[in-house]
Amino acid sequence: MAIFLTADSKVIVQGMTGSEGMKHTQRMLRSGTAIVGGVNPRKAGTDVEFEDGVSVPVFGTVAEAMEKTGADVSVAFVPAAFTKAAAVEAIDAGIPLLVVITEGVAVKDTAEFYNYAAQKGGTRIIGPNCPGLISPGASNAGIIPADISGGGRIGLVSKSGTLTYQMMYELRDFGFSSAVGIGGDPVIGTTHIDCLEAFENDPETDAIVMIGEIGGDAEERAAAYIKDHVTKPVVGYVAGFTAPEGKTMGHAGAIVSGSSGTAQAKKEALEAAGVKVGKTPSETAQLMRDIMESLAG
Repeated sequence: MAIFLTADSKVIVQGMTGSEGMKHTQRMLRSGTAIVGGVNPRKAGTDVEFEDGVSVPVFGTVAEAMEKTGADVSVAFVPAAFTKAAAVEAIDAGIPLLVVITEGVAVKDTAEFYNYAAQKGGTRIIGPNCPGLISPGASNAGIIPADISGGGRIGLVSKSGTLTYQMMYELRDFGFSSAVGIGGDPVIGTTHIDCLEAFENDPETDAIVMIGEIGGDAEERAAAYIKDHVTKPVVGYVAGFTAPEGKTMGHAGAIVSGSSGTAQAKKEALEAAGVKVGKTPSETAQLMRDIMESLAG
């Protein structure tokens, strides 16, 4: 059992024949993901050869790929300028899960395809500007290295790609049911709250790590949700304790104004909801280690 992505997920890759698409499709195949097709209108009808004699067919549209293969997940490695069109195509085809890896997508474009998906219903979007999601040992949709950690009973939701990897590595002794990198842009598809809800309802997840970062109010909203709806233990980390106020940091979403949006304000909101918050990723991992050991005891 995992959230959003399971061993039965059939994955297609929009932009598979580009250099990033090829590289990461190979990595996903290596980690056991069932990649059933690529999408590129200019190369429809061809096959792409990967290592170990794996041949993946290329289709002209997402709809055709879904019809021929039964695909239920699409991972998009499409240049930022074309991401909105690729997302709309996937939404129109009714793909249940769309993982948008591309960074640098215009916020206006994301807002438009996110709202379009919300109106149409039926498509969950993860990203953009994210590493995707992994259910270790079952499936991997995106760019998270598959060998950092095995399966286990911790759920992870994170705004930061690199901190996703670090947390998975630090807690590899326990393993993960699913890890979801939701992306750091101001507008994203799946939120902390969406993942918290899914982990709360997942019988295979015992505890949750939530990684946020400065800027916006997503973590404060998540804290309110945890207080009212989450019964499982949650530990948190907020990236950016040393960031100066009023300065935009690396991620487009990380803009700090006044006291709201600071790491301290987010930490206080989470702690008020009963979430233990680490000052560093390693301290956060140790908090989770203590919880998992107490659950096992």
